[in-house]
Amino acid sequence: MRDNPMLKPFRVWIRPTGDFCQVRVDGKQNAKRLLDLLSQSFVFRTFEAMGEEDGSPFCNFQIPYNPPLSRSAFAKMLTAIPEVRLMSESA
Repeated sequence: MRDNPMLKPFRVWIRPTGDFCQVRVDGKQNAKRLLDLLSQSFVFRTFEAMGEEDGSPFCNFQIPYNPPLSRSAFAKMLTAIPEVRLMSESA
């Protein structure tokens, strides 16, 4: 994935919940962009519909972990996206 000066960094939090990962993204457009980028990087057939938090700019979705996508592999994939700022606080 290439750097694009027009794309601004955005914050992402992840929290494992068993066989799934809760993903929280700062901004609806950023969440849509992240889902688009992730769909280009690996195939995930299901994810929970994106939801917006009332009164906040954050959006949430959930993706399943599976054999090719472990927790560490997902975190590594996120950090490889130049615009993503993976935050240490849980989602």
